[in-house]
Formats: sequence, structure tokens, C-alpha cells
Amino acid sequence: MRRIHTEAQTFYVAFKHPRVPWYAKLVAAMTAGYVLSPVQLIPSFIPVIGLLDDVLVLLLGVRLLRRMIPADVLAQCRAQAKTAEMQRKDTDSSMAAIVVFVAIATLWLFAAIAFSRLIAVYLLST
Repeated sequence: MRRIHTEAQTFYVAFKHPRVPWYAKLVAAMTAGYVLSPVQLIPSFIPVIGLLDDVLVLLLGVRLLRRMIPADVLAQCRAQAKTAEMQRKDTDSSMAAIVVFVAIATLWLFAAIAFSRLIAVYLLST
């Protein structure tokens, strides 16, 4: 899955690159459009065959793009995609740390409120 994600990012960067030919951009757009489109030759909700045609179209699109995009441009786009992925991982990990901190602080607050209520109930009952 990581390799597919990295390739998708590579082709996204290549799609915006000025040295990529227009016909390669058209193939990338049509491949992504077919995979994401709700209207397909074989619907995706059919258990095996529906996903198999998506994978087949995706693989053919990737092979065509690798042949159409110049090698130096593709290498440059891969490097940019890896850099962007590393930056996103840093952002994701810092975001995860913030979410964990907020969750722990919320639990601590709820525990403090519950403990305070228990003490108040105990003191009022005696």
C-alpha cells in the first residue's frame, strides 16, 4: 500500500510538472477519473471482478505514464513526493501527539470532576 501511495504522489507531482507532455497528463487524469468514478464498466460493488478491473486500469495507467514521462522528470518527481511524504509524516506525528494530549487532559478532567463529586457526596452524607 505504501508503494501505491508513493506512486500516486509521484504521478500527482508529475501531473503538475511543466516538462510532462500533455498526453501523459491526459492519461493520468483519465486513469484517476476511471478509478474514482462511480460509473464503470464493471461496478466496484461486485466482490472480486469489480475491484480487479480497477486494479487493471490502474496498473495499465501507471505503465503508460512511466513510458510517457521522461526518466529525469520522473526521478525528480519521485524525490519531491518522498520529501512531501516525510514532511507529512512529521506533521502527522505532531498532530497525533496533540490529539493524545487533549484526550489525556479530557480524561483527567472528567476523573477530577467525578472524584470531586464523590467526595462531596461522601461529605454531605456524613
